[in-house]
Amino acid sequence: MATGRQITRIVLQIVLGVVIVILAYYLYLSITEPYEAVRREQALTRLTRDRMSDIRTALIRYELLYDHYPPTLDSLVAWIRQDSFMMAKADSIFGPGFNLDSLIYSPRDGKFEYVVNDTGRVEIYYLKDPASDDHIGSLEPDVTKLNAASWE
Repeated sequence: MATGRQITRIVLQIVLGVVIVILAYYLYLSITEPYEAVRREQALTRLTRDRMSDIRTALIRYELLYDHYPPTLDSLVAWIRQDSFMMAKADSIFGPGFNLDSLIYSPRDGKFEYVVNDTGRVEIYYLKDPASDDHIGSLEPDVTKLNAASWE
C-alpha cells in the first residue's frame, strides 16, 4: 500500500513531467516560428522578383515593337491582352499558370510603381516594388541600368 509521501512524490513527478512537455513544446515553437517567417518572406521575395521579371520581359517586347515603353502598367496589360503572339505564347514567355490580371500587382503590397523617363537620349523605365528595395531600371537616363534588376 502506498503511503502519503509516495503518492505526493508520484503526483509531483506527473506534474513535473507535464510541465517539461509543455516547456519543450514552447521551446520548439520559439525555434521554428522565426524560421517559418523567414521562409515565408523568402517565398514572397521570389514571387515578387519573378513577377517583376515578367513585366520586364513584356516591356522589352513592347519596346522592340514600338520603339518606346508604354506610359502605364495598365496600358502594358491592355497591349498584352490584344497582342495575339503574347497571349498565344503566355505560358512559354511568362511561365505556366500565368495570370495576366495579377501581373502588375506586388504579392506584398499593392501595385508596382512604374515610371518612364524619356527626357534623355536613352528612354528608360523604373519599376519598383513598393514594399521592398527591389527595382528594375533607373530614373536616370543611363543605358547601363536599362533592364537591370537590383537583385541581379
